[in-house]
Amino acid sequence: MAIEPQTRNDRWDDQEEEAARNATFKSLTKEEAEALRRAEPPLSPWRVVGVQAAVGAGVALLAALLLGQPSVGWSVLYGAATVVLPAALMARGMTSRLSSMNAGTSAVSFMLWEAVKIAVSVAMLVLAPRFVQPLSWPALLVGLVLCMKVYWFALLWRGRQK
Repeated sequence: MAIEPQTRNDRWDDQEEEAARNATFKSLTKEEAEALRRAEPPLSPWRVVGVQAAVGAGVALLAALLLGQPSVGWSVLYGAATVVLPAALMARGMTSRLSSMNAGTSAVSFMLWEAVKIAVSVAMLVLAPRFVQPLSWPALLVGLVLCMKVYWFALLWRGRQK
């Protein structure tokens, strides 16, 4: 009993090859590039960091006033700082001239600054009980999560400005 090899009919591969053959790259003229920049302006990372800081401060103040416990407000504020400070550090690193020299440098710079951002965030969380007395972990997590969600609102906001 011999097993006959089956020939594969990879329609996906055929479609990809055909699309690659038919695709043509058209470079933009200076006017087209300027029109594209005007139609889709880049979102500044500093604006996102600023909104994160404002959200964190507002939620911390609101929590302290509504709950009547300043320690809860400080916990929320520290949670917000755990997002805002590393994000500001990364924004500073990514907007430097060295980070935008070429595509390879930008990619390595992004990975480096993302690693720094994660390390600083983890270090701040580990040190939280030393800096905030008494620490409310749920309040800290509320501040942290709300400030992280600002990224989504920034993307939605950018998408709806068109």
